[in-house]
Amino acid sequence: MTKKHKYSPISPSLKNWGGVRNLERNLQRSNTLISQREQVAYLLLCMSETTLGDIMSWDAEGNITVKQSSDISPYAMQSIKKINVRTTVDKDGNTRNQLELELYDKVAIARLLAKASGLLDNPDQNDKPAIIDVSVVAPEKD
Repeated sequence: MTKKHKYSPISPSLKNWGGVRNLERNLQRSNTLISQREQVAYLLLCMSETTLGDIMSWDAEGNITVKQSSDISPYAMQSIKKINVRTTVDKDGNTRNQLELELYDKVAIARLLAKASGLLDNPDQNDKPAIIDVSVVAPEKD
């Protein structure tokens, strides 16, 4: 004797189960990026095009001059990852400011842009089908 199980046609909510909230958050973030993809692309292109000359200049003696923030273009400002100013005092009592300026990694940005534009796709793999359909036909009996 087999026992039949009755299933409810109403599916229970998965809202409080582990991982669902993270998935919903990731999907929401993904939709945000999709709706703002032009701004994201512009930001990445700005970061990849910025040079040190956009932010600072130097002479033949090695004297470095950082441009004033009002003289740095907005696209170059977006490529600055971190600015750190350290004040040091030498043994004569003179204070000096040391500036550390870190830009975003241009190689990683170029790789990301190349991947997004399809430059890193392997053309040989695009010609191959992802799924191979195999049909087996049994021989007919005489």
